[in-house]
Amino acid sequence: MTEIVLGVGASHSTLMNTHWEETVHKDRAGRFRDALYAARAEIAAARPDTVILVGSNHFRGFWLDLIPSFTIGVGECLASGESGTPKGPQPVDVPLARHIADSLVEGGRFDPAFSARLQIDHGQSHAIQYLLNDLSVEGRGVEIVPLVVNVFAHPLPTLERCERLGRAIREAVLAFPGDRRVAVIGSGGLSHHLPWPDWRDPQGDDEEFMADAWLNGRDNWQDYDARRRRIVRAAEAAIDSEFDEAFLALLEKGQSAQITEHTTESLEAAAGNGAQELRTWLVMAALLDHVPGRRLAYEAIPEWLTGMAVAVLDPASGRMDNAKGDA
Repeated sequence: MTEIVLGVGASHSTLMNTHWEETVHKDRAGRFRDALYAARAEIAAARPDTVILVGSNHFRGFWLDLIPSFTIGVGECLASGESGTPKGPQPVDVPLARHIADSLVEGGRFDPAFSARLQIDHGQSHAIQYLLNDLSVEGRGVEIVPLVVNVFAHPLPTLERCERLGRAIREAVLAFPGDRRVAVIGSGGLSHHLPWPDWRDPQGDDEEFMADAWLNGRDNWQDYDARRRRIVRAAEAAIDSEFDEAFLALLEKGQSAQITEHTTESLEAAAGNGAQELRTWLVMAALLDHVPGRRLAYEAIPEWLTGMAVAVLDPASGRMDNAKGDA
């Protein structure tokens, strides 16, 4: 029997690795980091065999020559290793990954891209570093099923489509004929604005540089990275804590699907282009059937440009809470 045992939503920022000492709000940064470690402990306690790792694309593994809405890693998985995140091969649960891909297509609702040699970036590897590092169950390392969601190269999959994908993957996982304990991580968000262009209409030298990097960087992305990092570091923070608190409140009530009322445009207007990464949380929550979640941390960290949060969705706790409510 295969079961889904835990869900985790976690923001990411490579600035944790590269600019920790320059971080002014170290109290906030410390609380967020501690929450990541607490979430890791909960993942370890759930004893997953496999983690479905839902993350975003940052133009180090995907390029404008080909941008699918959803890509499942079904073979080799290589992490790009930028900014001190893990680099190199990552262990993939190939049978479960291929089962999910087959089920989505055969079910007639989704036609995801797949990759037998997927390159991921910190959209997934940040979570590997902080949530899955050295995790093992009965002496075996935990494997992943990587899922990359396009959140930065327009046109983006709608939020509703992402929620429906999470539900469809849930059905596929629960129908898997093997015996798996599966956890799910959604990595990204919350509110933030990156100095990234709409690639279709870049404005000014920096935006034209970024669009060129996204189109031509497949074989030499490192050549673009120094200037790219300078552009990001020069950006001003645009964190909307009111939006973030409202989203986390929905998550805690098991109502995160309400975020699908946003269009791509209205979400960006409300919380910045970086908030498009909430698609990863939405897929994760749908995989957990939107069981009520529990916040471990929320910190607005302007030096990292982002509203940083960690939350856990535990199906066992959710069932107990519902039972108490029905009593």
